[in-house]
Amino acid sequence: MTRIRDVVQKALATGYLTVEAENQLRQLLTTRYGLEDFNAFMTLQEAAMTGEVKQESRERCGIK
Repeated sequence: MTRIRDVVQKALATGYLTVEAENQLRQLLTTRYGLEDFNAFMTLQEAAMTGEVKQESRERCGIK
């Protein structure tokens, strides 16, 4: 079973969050998860806000 922190780690390593990974995160966030996964998700949010991680979904619709 994939964990939130696994998806986040890949996005941080590549600097890119795919639409598929976003959908996977949405699904994972509807299940029970621990503090480590929560913290990883918050790290991803911050990385996306600062531009460290680009989001495919935003590129597709022209949002910077």
